[in-house]
Parts: sequence; C-alpha cells; structure tokens
Amino acid sequence: MSAERAVVVHASAEDLAEATAARLLLAILDAQSLRHPVHIAVTGGTIGIKTLERVRTSALRGAVDWTGVHVWWGDERLVRAGDAERNDGQAREALFDHLPIPPENVHPMPSSDDVSSPAEGADVYAAELARWADDGEQVPPFDVVLLGMGPDAHIASLFPGHATIDVTDRATVGVTNSPKPPSERVSLTLPAITSARQVWLVVSGAEKADAVARALAGADPHEAPVAAARGRELTLWLVDAAAAATHRTEE
Repeated sequence: MSAERAVVVHASAEDLAEATAARLLLAILDAQSLRHPVHIAVTGGTIGIKTLERVRTSALRGAVDWTGVHVWWGDERLVRAGDAERNDGQAREALFDHLPIPPENVHPMPSSDDVSSPAEGADVYAAELARWADDGEQVPPFDVVLLGMGPDAHIASLFPGHATIDVTDRATVGVTNSPKPPSERVSLTLPAITSARQVWLVVSGAEKADAVARALAGADPHEAPVAAARGRELTLWLVDAAAAATHRTEE
C-alpha cells in the first residue's frame, strides 16, 4: 500500500489546535486497539504546545490508557534542565504533568546538565530510542510523529543548508550551529522521522505560507527540509488558513 498525503485546512490557529488534539487522541485510541505500547513523538513551538494544552482539556483524554503510551521528542535545545527554552518543560506544563502517565514512559532529550555536547546528547538519546526499538531497528515503532515548521521550512532541528539533513546512518544528530537560538540542540534525523506510521505537520501563521506551498510543490529538502517529512502510511498537513494562503493545489 502506498503512503497517502492529505492537507487539512482550519480557519484559525485555535481551531487547528483543537482539531489536532482531538485527532491525536483518536489516533492513540485507534492504535491502542491494535498494539501495545503506543509511541508518539511531540513537538514544541507555539502551535505544538497549544495542541497539547487542548489535549489536556479534551473530553477524549480520559478514554486513553496513558499507562500504555510512550512520549518522545523530535528535538530539544541543549540548555539546562528547567530552562524555559526546553520543549519538554513546556510540554510537561501543558499536558504530561496532568496525565496518569508513568514517569518512565516520558522520554525527554538530555539537558546540558546531563551531557557536555550535542554529540553526546545525541548518543544518549539514540541509546534510549534503541532500548524501545524492535530487533534490528534504531527507533521505536512511532505511531505518530508531530512536527512543527519554521518560516525557513525547517523541521525538528534540521535546517536548510545544513549537513544534518543528509545524516542517514543514525537516529539522532547533534546540532552545534542552529540559525535559531540557542545554537546547540539534539534532533531526530530524517530516517527516524520517516520511520513513523504517520507524520503530521502542524503549521500556523501567514509567515509560513510560502514554505508550506514550496514543500507541497516538492521543494528540494536541502532547501526546505519539511519537504522530506513523510510517514510510511500517512503524511498529514494540518494547517490554518493563514499558512495555507498560497497553496492552491487540490489534494
């Protein structure tokens, strides 16, 4: 079966977050009817955190067996634990600290308190991913990987023009020269992202409309890394009207 791609446009960022939250909960419930445990990877950013907040307030939240869900991150800023810049702290405050999810099921990337360099952080997280992977695989069987996108079309911490986009022999990579501060980060690689059953691109804002249009038109991933983000079964673009403003192709 070939992978599918769909684009779903919502009227506003608020509608996008609300609908994506419901969609994520339903995806977890569907996955739990077929397998155990379920693995998801989440993202930071304004719309990513807003989505997690909507998961917390959703009536569907209580239907999920959170003891059977494992949470991972697509990327992280290599700063001290507790720093407001860290994606995992924002996500915990928005959602995970409010769920009956075992602490060992939440897998944050290392902080600068834990490791001395992005490369070491990448190695540590790669080992944790491998611990939950099937035999012969580098990462767990992700059911959904949630990704945001920057105006420059970057995903996770894979930026246009950076060699990290070409890393294919490992699940994680250390980033030392991010054009978006802070400069040191840890990120999943493209092979880790595209191993997921479903990859969702959750994008809002008029400043991202050109990047959305370029990616959907098949841009070179070296110029627009988001163009290479695909799920094995489904690639889902979840965007608000502002981000879809220059995309006119019927899906």
